Amino acid sequence: MAYRLGDDTAKRAGRLTLNPLKHLDPMGLLMMLVFRFGWAKPVPVNMMKFRNPKRGMAVTALAGPGCNLLITVAALFLYGALIRPLSGNAVGETVLELLELTAYMSLGFCIFNLIPVPPLDGSKILFSALSDEAYWKLMRYERYGSIALILLVWTGFLGRPLSRLIQGAYSYLFPIARAAFHLVNG
Repeated sequence: MAYRLGDDTAKRAGRLTLNPLKHLDPMGLLMMLVFRFGWAKPVPVNMMKFRNPKRGMAVTALAGPGCNLLITVAALFLYGALIRPLSGNAVGETVLELLELTAYMSLGFCIFNLIPVPPLDGSKILFSALSDEAYWKLMRYERYGSIALILLVWTGFLGRPLSRLIQGAYSYLFPIARAAFHLVNG
């Protein structure tokens, strides 16, 4: 999205790719393995290359959770469309479980990234509604948000509310799978 809005920073850094290895952060991976909370390398964005920096940053930040939501919808649709032909054999059941897990995890990433704590996308979206003066003041403290976020996750403060929100949203979206089932199977 940033590239479409005029920022070529990620492209010049070789990060405008779907290759997962280019997005791997060794420390984030280690943290994921040890503490079950990690991260990928953030895609570099230079908001000053946008015609309207605050708006461009908000739109760019919304693109990640938006893609996660699209992946959720697509995985649920495929799950519903394929449940009849894939049920009853081990490989088919595994594919169905992977589709369901993909939908649930992608929705979880979508919701988690919308939390308005820097450096998550939700903060960039929310902060764009602030006055320019307040926006730039808050952006100076963005790096400290990572510490706050790690503490929120590590203490479990976010665990239960976040799980409930994800489960509720998943229940709300699951009818997509039922609709796909009926569409394919008449």
